[in-house]
Order: sequence, then structure tokens, then C-alpha cells
Amino acid sequence: MFAIEINKENYEYDIQALVKSFYPEEQIAVLLPESREDKRRELQDKVRVRLIVREDGAELTVDSGTYHWAKPEGKDSKGSFKRFLYDVLQKDTGKSLPWGNLTGIRPTKIAYGLLEQGKSREEIVKHYMGEYYTSREKAELAVDIAERERRLLSGIHYQNGYSLYIGIPFCPTTCLYCSFTSYPIGGWRKQVDIYVDCVIKEMEYTAEKYRHKILDSVYVGGGTPTTLEPEQLDRLLSRLKGLFDFRNVKEFTVEAGRADSITEDKLQVLYRHGVTRISVNPQTMKQQTLDIIGRKASVKQVEEAYALARRVGFDNINMDLILGLPGETEEDVRHTIDRVVELAPDSLTVHSLAVKRASKLNQWIQENGVSMLHNTDETMRIAAEGAERLGLVPYYLYRQKNMSGNFENVGYAKEDRLSLYNILIMEEKQTIVALGAGSISKRVYPDGRIERCENVKDVSQYIDRIDEMIERKEAVLGDECP
Repeated sequence: MFAIEINKENYEYDIQALVKSFYPEEQIAVLLPESREDKRRELQDKVRVRLIVREDGAELTVDSGTYHWAKPEGKDSKGSFKRFLYDVLQKDTGKSLPWGNLTGIRPTKIAYGLLEQGKSREEIVKHYMGEYYTSREKAELAVDIAERERRLLSGIHYQNGYSLYIGIPFCPTTCLYCSFTSYPIGGWRKQVDIYVDCVIKEMEYTAEKYRHKILDSVYVGGGTPTTLEPEQLDRLLSRLKGLFDFRNVKEFTVEAGRADSITEDKLQVLYRHGVTRISVNPQTMKQQTLDIIGRKASVKQVEEAYALARRVGFDNINMDLILGLPGETEEDVRHTIDRVVELAPDSLTVHSLAVKRASKLNQWIQENGVSMLHNTDETMRIAAEGAERLGLVPYYLYRQKNMSGNFENVGYAKEDRLSLYNILIMEEKQTIVALGAGSISKRVYPDGRIERCENVKDVSQYIDRIDEMIERKEAVLGDECP
């Protein structure tokens, strides 16, 4: 562990994110002028990066020496500072990062915006490499994805349309790496019916409020929606289809996710209600890793659940994988990809493991060491080549803090199976109304401004305060519709 000391606020996010990218194996703390005295005493001898910000620039001290940055005139002072910081850290460590100094979660938004301005592909690639120091490979990937996103979103109803998200925050168990709003279903079965009642109440409000708007896509996620019993799923989806006009819905997704929650009865419910896309997510095909991360479904169960979904009639199945899981090697990733290629899903989402503060993985790292998390250019290449063997193309991308190898999450799909909702959530081009505990609605204004509305994460609080959740929506979304 080491500390970064900064004499002014507003610089801590960028410097901590970049320093962490160069030192992924380290836990990093930040000391600010307002930091408590006990924290300051504890960390003072662990300071390895010190930033002194002045009106005309900054002074940065690292292991290799002290460096000075002169603040430029104009609006690009933040970009200039991040390039300076990256140059210093690159010199100090001898490393280069695939995404350069980009620290945001949506790097493709830059390419999307430049395409909208009429920039050529090569101009955009050079912009990424020159302004952000990305590799050519990552710059070209960002442009590839932005081009596909634009084509798919060309038919979306931006001003008079919206998408709907429904969160089911229950899972069979909580995985080691998970930080989502998710509760083991065993302890909540008596409250699930009440929870569904509350989600339906939010549905009723939304359907009435948005009755004059066009619904483009529906996504039921979690958690694991298929932890609901078949009767509960049927009640939820029956009310959903009864309340909303599905005539223009281009995509209806339900995350089946965990194979240990999938039964034929549940799949039949989904199919009967017209669900067009589901996920069966192994994360890895190595049984030992599944045991470590607390994912109770075996490799055999994953393969059986996938085959069952095909027999029921689903022709658009996604599979999620995570690279960098504890103890996994490049050979393990190659084995997983080979097994997935044999199954031939219609889309594949490849995640780079992100170490979340709220996950049990943090404790695991303290006990076993961060060196057990192994993600490399080679593992990313193996996954990309597997997607290519399946005839899949990259179509959406996002990044997270503390991501293994400073890489990214990439969605691959067949050209006619690109997930509309996944693109909308990344590019933030359309209002998304989100229902259920822990969900976040996003109202997108015509000028691009975004206003968010959060539901409480705790299931009991959500149930007790459901009327307040609806009032929150009314405050943010209420004047959008007649």
C-alpha cells in the first residue's frame, strides 16, 4: 500500500485512477488537506506520489524525481494535466497502458461524438493516440464499435421513445467478485411476492406516465431474474405485457444468468411471453475457479441449461465470461473459449475482472495476494479470437475502476444480434426508466443533459418506501410527458 498526497481537491479522481492503473497490485490511499489527522499520521511515511497544484501549474514528485507542469491557457488544462501525469508515470514505471490516460468508463463516446461531427476513421484514431496516448489497437476498436452503435441507434426514437429496465435483486448465492445489488434468495423467499407487487406498482406508474411515448427495448436484469419461481415470473411478465405497448419493442431481454436458477418451466414462461434474448453466464468453464468464486452451478449445469434453452426455442443467447479470475492462466482461458465456441452462443460478453470495494474479493486478495489475478494482452487476444471464430463482432464496450490489466469489457455478437439496450446504457442517448431496488433511471434531455433518479438498494427499504420511489420518479420524469 502507498499514499498519494494532493494539496487541492478536484484532482484526486484522475490522479488516483491513473496511478492505480500503473500500480494495479497496490492499494492506494489519497491524502487531501481535509484528511483526518489520524489518517495523515498513519499514511505520511507511505506517501510515494505528491502533487502540489498552483495557479500556474503543478509539481509532481514520484520515485524517479520531481516534474513540473505549466498550466496552458484555454480549456484543455485537464487534458494537458492528464498527458503530463501519464508521461511522468510512464517514465517512472517503464509501462505503457493500452487505454493511455483515459479514465472514464465510456471511451467509445469520444469516437461516437467525432463520427457525428463528420470526422474520418483515421482522424479519430489519431485523435485517440495523440490526445489520450491509447494504442492503435484500442483506438481502432473504439471506432469499430462506435460505427456499429450509430448504425443500430439510427432507428431509435430518441425524443418520443424510451427503454425500460426491471431489476430483480436476488441470486442463488453471492459471487466472490460481485458488488451489484443482490441478495441470496434463500433468506428472502417470503418477501419475493411483495417485492414483485412493488415492481408492478412502479410499472403501473410508468405505463400511465409514458403512455404517449414509444417503448423501444425492455431489459430484466439483477441479480438473477430466474431466481423467481415460474409463477412469480409469469405474474411479473403478464402484468408487464398487459401494461405496456410492445408493438415497437425491438428487443426484450431477461438475464437467466445463473445455470443453477434455470429450469424448463421458467424458460417456457420467458418464451411464452415473447422474450427475445436471454443470457446463460458461465463466467469460466474451469470447475475449480467456479468453486473459488462461489458460483454453485457446475460446468455441466451450464452446458445443460444452454442446451435446454435452445430446445425451448431461444435463438438469441448470450454468454458472459470474466478474464482475470483467481488463479486462472492463459491456458484456462483458452480452455473456456474452446468450450464456449463448441456451444456457439449468439453473443459473448467478455469482462475484465474489476476489484470492487464492496465485494468479498477484496478480502480474498488480502489473504491470497493480488498476483493470483492474471489478465494479459494474451488472454484478451484469446477471447477476441474466440469471438471471431464464432462469427461475432465487437459492438459495445465499457471500462471500470480497478480493472484487471487496465483493459475493458467488450460485448461481441452476430451482426443481427447486437443488443440495443447494452448500447443505449453505454451511449446514454435515450431515457431509461428503471424499476426495482437499486435501479437508476436516467432522463436524457434533447441537449444531451442527463438527470438521474435512484431507487434505494435495500429490498426491505424499497418495499417500505415504494411510494417515495414513485415520487422520486415523478420529480425527475414527471414533466417529460403530457
